[in-house]
Amino acid sequence: MKPIYLDYNATTPIAPEVVEAMRPYLEEHFGNPSSSHWYGIQTKKAVEKARKQVADLLTCQPDEVIFTSGGTESNNYAIKGAAFANRQKGNHIITSTIEHPAVIEVCKYLETNGFKITYIPVDDFGLVHVTEVEEAITPQTILITIMHANNEVGTIQPIPEIAKLARQNGIIMHTDAAQSVGKISTIIDELGVNLLSVAGHKLYAPKGIGALYIRHGTHLDKLIHGANHEQNRRAGTENTLEIVGLGKACEIAKLDLEKNALHMITMRDRLYNGLQKRLGEIKLNGHLEKRLPNTLSVSFVNIEADTILSEIEGIAASAGAACHSDSIDVSSVLTAMNVPMEYAMGTVRFSTGKMTTEDEIDRAIEIITGAVQRLKPSGTEVVPAVTDLTDIKLTHFTAGLGCPCKLRPQALEKILADLPVPQDANILVGTETNDDAAVYRLDDRTAIVQTVDFFTPIVDDPYHFGAIAAANAFSDIYAMGGKPLFALNVVGFPSNRLPMEILKRILQGAQDKATEAGVSIIGGHTVDDTEPKYGMAVTGVINPKRILTNSNAQPGDAIILTKPIGIGIITTAIKRGLTDEKTINRAIAIMSALNRRAAEVLNQFPVNACTDVTGFGLMGHLKEMSRASLVNAVVYLDSVPSICEAWEFATGNIIPGGTLNNMDYVADTVEWNEDISKTARIILCDAQTSGGLLIVVPSKYTDDLLRELHGNSVSDASYIGSFTEEGDGKITVKKSSH
Repeated sequence: MKPIYLDYNATTPIAPEVVEAMRPYLEEHFGNPSSSHWYGIQTKKAVEKARKQVADLLTCQPDEVIFTSGGTESNNYAIKGAAFANRQKGNHIITSTIEHPAVIEVCKYLETNGFKITYIPVDDFGLVHVTEVEEAITPQTILITIMHANNEVGTIQPIPEIAKLARQNGIIMHTDAAQSVGKISTIIDELGVNLLSVAGHKLYAPKGIGALYIRHGTHLDKLIHGANHEQNRRAGTENTLEIVGLGKACEIAKLDLEKNALHMITMRDRLYNGLQKRLGEIKLNGHLEKRLPNTLSVSFVNIEADTILSEIEGIAASAGAACHSDSIDVSSVLTAMNVPMEYAMGTVRFSTGKMTTEDEIDRAIEIITGAVQRLKPSGTEVVPAVTDLTDIKLTHFTAGLGCPCKLRPQALEKILADLPVPQDANILVGTETNDDAAVYRLDDRTAIVQTVDFFTPIVDDPYHFGAIAAANAFSDIYAMGGKPLFALNVVGFPSNRLPMEILKRILQGAQDKATEAGVSIIGGHTVDDTEPKYGMAVTGVINPKRILTNSNAQPGDAIILTKPIGIGIITTAIKRGLTDEKTINRAIAIMSALNRRAAEVLNQFPVNACTDVTGFGLMGHLKEMSRASLVNAVVYLDSVPSICEAWEFATGNIIPGGTLNNMDYVADTVEWNEDISKTARIILCDAQTSGGLLIVVPSKYTDDLLRELHGNSVSDASYIGSFTEEGDGKITVKKSSH
């Protein structure tokens, strides 16, 4: 059974009638509307028919409608066009604090070009007050841009009153009506605006098509230059197929506006009333009456929104906040509305559509209620909803992913800097370094090396998650030249969300990996948690005179990496369901592989420094090494082993937040050659889980070390660069060594 779709504010399906209207222009009529022959005439007539259909919905003249690629382009054209066309009159623009990024980011751009922007606040209902707009107007004000209805909470703004104020002061008025067109009345003369943006995919038309209403007499600087299409306002051959779709969608919307609005209100209120009756303590966000008929933003106190969404996998909805290990990112709309944090963090937007059914709403009430009750702190035992163990996707039960969900490097450094440094002389490696393990001397021949590591699932299979977490924990011991002796479990488990059999499988995967490492797992500690987490505290033994740290790299040393990078990107793609089985298996094999064999080989060579590559990524861990050693380094992109699929996903912006944090972390250290692409920089900074060892050895041993590694099944081991000269730890990234 498909998930219940309650995310119509994000996008709508294409209406069947729209599909049929478009079909002839996909299969038969392909001419260029600018051509004068028969083929062009057919598409030209279709474009002009669609223009009239859009105009009829807005109740304006057809020549006041310009087709664009969507709501974002319409907003860009309206705001930039009005700003630059009227720059000689003034440079002041008024907007609100709850606008869509397609407006806010345009305004921020204009601020860098000499314009001044006033961001009007909203009240607790998300409503802009006309008096505050009036107070913000200056003789330099040339444009007011306020959205018609908010996409998150649905609050409808007093656009007619604001537009009247604009007219009285000779100011151009624009409204982003992406969410309102097709849901409520958007008659131009009633709104009184000069400019209005339409997004096709919000009213059952295709994505990639939109329109901009431009009132007669309103002058805009062109945004897209070229031929004289669209009345010489917007260059580019018309997208006939989708223009026809938008026109048909507008025709249907006009015919069924009241019927659809009533249906959406009924479904929206049925959902809200059902949730309120079953759960009681929920907060409705937005205006009680001045609200879109389909939008329901509700907050569940003290429960993370992304956790709720992962628990209600059978429902498509949107979160109002994203919770990270060290912060909660609340939407700018909820922040502007002063929604208390305990509610804002648990905000979910449900939006109904004309296709929503009563049965879907009733099932949604059951699913959401059950999820919230399971997630609420309770003294009573709650039976998990999941019963089919074969269908469980473990990554869907967590917001973070593996090592990429670590605290941001900058935040952690600040905390550690404020802690006192232990003075015990037997502590050979402690908090003063960036190593992931500590070493304590027992006598002149023996020292104890100890580490602890745990994280959230990076793969869906519980057994493989346990094995990967174990391999990751052992890696810190191997990286310091030690030998693991035993381990303890560190477990966080949502017993109210997942059956205990899942925990058993996680522990079995870890146990099998420990057996491969030649050690035992002896007990541990378990806590109930909102999401599954697993790791180990590992104790090992090491020779006090042969401790490998990340702070002894020397000029001329070679840098060798034993595993390919790109795991953070791949695991993000796994969570989103974008990977194929082959790529998943490859990622699992890389992360599950112990660094034991690599460690055994490096112990045969005079290695100067070593660390394993995990959450802070290749460049983050190399920064720690170069800074601690006070030696500069060079890395050759073409020599770094990586997973080829990671490049494809990174290009598609499938990037974990931890990777982006890493890019910020190394910004003061890494110098990128101009031919290093943004995608390549992302790959080199990608947050890894159970990554390879970063081995630093005098260059004369490079070939021998690589030969031994390859001969011991560490086949991906590669020379990736070298340390150059003493310095402050700067790292230069070049395309190749040639």
